[in-house]
Amino acid sequence: MNHLDLILTLTGGLAVALALGLLTRKIGLSPIVGYLLAGIVVSPNTPGFVAHKDLAKEMAEIGVILLMFGVGLHFHFKELLAVKRIAIPGAIVQSAVATGLAIVITMGFGWTWQEGAVFGMAIAVASTVVLTRVLVDNNHLHTPVGHIAIGWLVVEDLFTVFVLVLLPAVFGAPAEGAEAAASGGLIWAMLWTTVKICALVAFTFIVGGWAIPRLLAYIARTGSRELFTLAVLVIALGIAVGAAKLFGVSMELGAFLAGMVVARSEFSTRAATDALPMKDAFAVLFFVSVGMLFDFKAMLDAPGLVLATIGIVIIGKPLAAIAITLLLRYPLRTALYVGAVLAQIGEFSFIVGTLGRNLGVLSDSAFNALVATAIVSITLTPLLYRGVAPLESRLLRIPWLAKILARNTERKGDPSEYTQEQHHAIIIGYGPVGQTVVRLLKDNDIVPVVLEMNVDTVQKLKAEGITAIYGDATHPETLKQAGIDKARALILSSSGLEGKDLINEARRINPKIQIIARTSYLREAHQLTSAGADSVFSGEGEVALSMTEYMLEKLGATREQIDRESLRIREEFFTTPRVK
Repeated sequence: MNHLDLILTLTGGLAVALALGLLTRKIGLSPIVGYLLAGIVVSPNTPGFVAHKDLAKEMAEIGVILLMFGVGLHFHFKELLAVKRIAIPGAIVQSAVATGLAIVITMGFGWTWQEGAVFGMAIAVASTVVLTRVLVDNNHLHTPVGHIAIGWLVVEDLFTVFVLVLLPAVFGAPAEGAEAAASGGLIWAMLWTTVKICALVAFTFIVGGWAIPRLLAYIARTGSRELFTLAVLVIALGIAVGAAKLFGVSMELGAFLAGMVVARSEFSTRAATDALPMKDAFAVLFFVSVGMLFDFKAMLDAPGLVLATIGIVIIGKPLAAIAITLLLRYPLRTALYVGAVLAQIGEFSFIVGTLGRNLGVLSDSAFNALVATAIVSITLTPLLYRGVAPLESRLLRIPWLAKILARNTERKGDPSEYTQEQHHAIIIGYGPVGQTVVRLLKDNDIVPVVLEMNVDTVQKLKAEGITAIYGDATHPETLKQAGIDKARALILSSSGLEGKDLINEARRINPKIQIIARTSYLREAHQLTSAGADSVFSGEGEVALSMTEYMLEKLGATREQIDRESLRIREEFFTTPRVK
């Protein structure tokens, strides 16, 4: 492999993914479908350009790591604990149902129950990439449904870690596996895996929780955006690799824990906005790499197995998830959403499948069935998720079903639900103007939320009990973190035309918000007003007004004369009524 392979794979894969992603989006399907088709197009199984399969897979792994780090940034322990009542039993029951169905069905194809069990464990776990992308596309990531789904996925991932450790202990060699099981080696492997996971969590949150915020604070004070971005990437990838090399667990779990550590500091918003945008490009390569594994001819050799596997994933798993969610007295819509988003398989399925094939437990036809099922289920999941609302409406029209489900209501005061101050104003910058505005807002019972790029200022404000977020306000995610959708006002206390895009974005998210901006020069005021600001205060204009009023007062003018001249100057300087 040379550098040309890298460039061709990256450019060719992303270019075809872009073209087919646009096409599928145009016809009303998820772009994910286009990315999978792109993988088939550039695979060795179709004519034309052939991408480097192993290289694409390695780059896709980076995307999965960054994605899990991003999920960890927005997922806190309190949210995991809030959904433990459903995530833990739900993941266990669903995994058991998928594995049990796989054993029964594959034994009908002449497999042993051990082969069926490994195959079932491979299709029991959902895809991190797909699940997160579907939740993000539907704005459900930070809702109770998103918290349940992510918590469920974390439990499944932990279960998969155990599977990956136990498989070599059981199937390393027939005699060796039997001897290990007889001598208690299986129990020892489970205990040792538990110890390693606990050690990783303790190390990440104790050592990492102390070192990472201090490292990021030191780098943030340099004022270099590039160094901060590099530091976040090193933390995400470094802890992920360390989790695999030192603790023997998945890199994805390590990246998730690293994200949770950063989330506990004031750097979470900036890390999400500055350092992780490239994760989407790498995540696209994951879907491309999945498509490259598909072999249509091999699928035709065992169509029954493929159809049965698809049935387990898109029917058996969702029904199990829906049943356990309803039994735990969650609303029907929540149950349907959880069932739909988990109706697919992905990266962990291939990891388990690859290990099973290397150990001689799974055949090539079984692995190809995993690939075919992944493509079909990943394609259908966004469509199933989109169809939840109309399906719920139809089901609730059935009288006896509606009566049974009437007792299932959304929990009040669920700590996993996102809350934001209803009466708050967002202040960009904390210079002299920002400090004055914050003081006036507090004096008038309006909660100020300060967005500031100076980490020391943010830490000082938090110590004083003022809500402050360290991040770049020009990024939409930073504005959303500050609650722009519910804010009463947005105040740009610093001057400059860089606020134009910020004003446009704020107006798009919250059309009713009052936007007050500051600029140094009169020529910039009208541009900010055109961008959507309600009021713009110009340094030049205010100085001119102050000097005029002072001069007239010293010359003995009456209050009426001063007011008349002030009004004339305002009309002369500010031709747009909304600008002051």
